[in-house]
Amino acid sequence: MYQTTTIIGYLGSDPEMRYTPSGVPVTSFGVAVNRKWTDKDGETQERTTWFRVTAWRKLAETCAQHLRKGRLVMVEGDIDASAWTGQDGKPRATLELTAKTVKFLSPKEESEG
Repeated sequence: MYQTTTIIGYLGSDPEMRYTPSGVPVTSFGVAVNRKWTDKDGETQERTTWFRVTAWRKLAETCAQHLRKGRLVMVEGDIDASAWTGQDGKPRATLELTAKTVKFLSPKEESEG
């Protein structure tokens, strides 16, 4: 069996890189995926879904070096969903994607060379 998830969206903030205690680089960033459609009444609807993306090793270093808030990116990887009840008693959920491939879709900025 095989499963992969592909998303295309915009970074909501600059990536954050850190290292595990054993020295393995890991980078995390949020990606907003927007979807627009027209409902049965002809009204335009829009929904934004946020994904928390984690990249490991060399991919983590590359993402930390080249990605910035607002950049368009395509991420392929394995997805995991978590649900819990917040301190306010309301249900919460998150979608986490462990990246296997990250493609930078925004054009390079001049300062990047």
